[in-house]
Amino acid sequence: MADDPDEVREESEERSEEPAAGADAERAPVSRWWTHRLPTRSGVLIGVLLALLGFALAVQLKDRDSDQGLAAARQEDLVRILDDLDSRKERLQHDISDLNSKKQQLNSGEQGRKAAVDDARQRADELGILAGTLPAEGPGLSIVFRSGRDAVAASVLLDAVEELRGAGAEAMQVAGSDGRTVRVVASTAFVDSGSGVSVGSARLSAPYTVSVIGDPATMQAALNIPGGVVDTVRQSGGSVSVREPSLVRVSATRATPSPRYARPVS
Repeated sequence: MADDPDEVREESEERSEEPAAGADAERAPVSRWWTHRLPTRSGVLIGVLLALLGFALAVQLKDRDSDQGLAAARQEDLVRILDDLDSRKERLQHDISDLNSKKQQLNSGEQGRKAAVDDARQRADELGILAGTLPAEGPGLSIVFRSGRDAVAASVLLDAVEELRGAGAEAMQVAGSDGRTVRVVASTAFVDSGSGVSVGSARLSAPYTVSVIGDPATMQAALNIPGGVVDTVRQSGGSVSVREPSLVRVSATRATPSPRYARPVS
């Protein structure tokens, strides 16, 4: 019996639709792993620029805070800071002129040889003072730290030493209440020890007297900067007295240790 024409037509239409669905499937986008690539170079560059912009903004805000701190300072404090900067500038200019003069002397024959010997002796004396192997005397300050409700900590004495060095101090010693004195050099350590402070290898007790040689006005201005050493001691109930003698003597010396590992370069 012949097939029904309507059934044959419907079957042919179904067969014709199957390839069309397959074609659509072939045209559908295929998700591949390389379509999800890492950030491009332009993306990395944008990230770096954003990081640099953030750093610049942080630096600008820090500078603004510093400027606001100076703007809030008293006129007397600003004058002290300005005097300190002027003194440092004068010291540097004096050092430059002194070095230029020595250079001219060293370049002139017999006089240059004599100047070289004198300069070597002077340099040895200067290094001896800086190293603490020679006593020294000159203008300076005598500073006494007295405890209040809190003891004067080793960190306070160390801050005082650093402030004085920054203000041009050339020689320093610290004495305790028993008169024991220690020369302060670059390697001197300050450590809290019970109710006292160990300076180097010596244990000292309050009050502490710091004898320092340098420009008195510059060093006194450095100690009295707002929030500095003097303010710290006074806030804890202690006191700091600063005196300017006619002559400061730094008599304590220290032996120079022989290096165990370092050797001069030949």
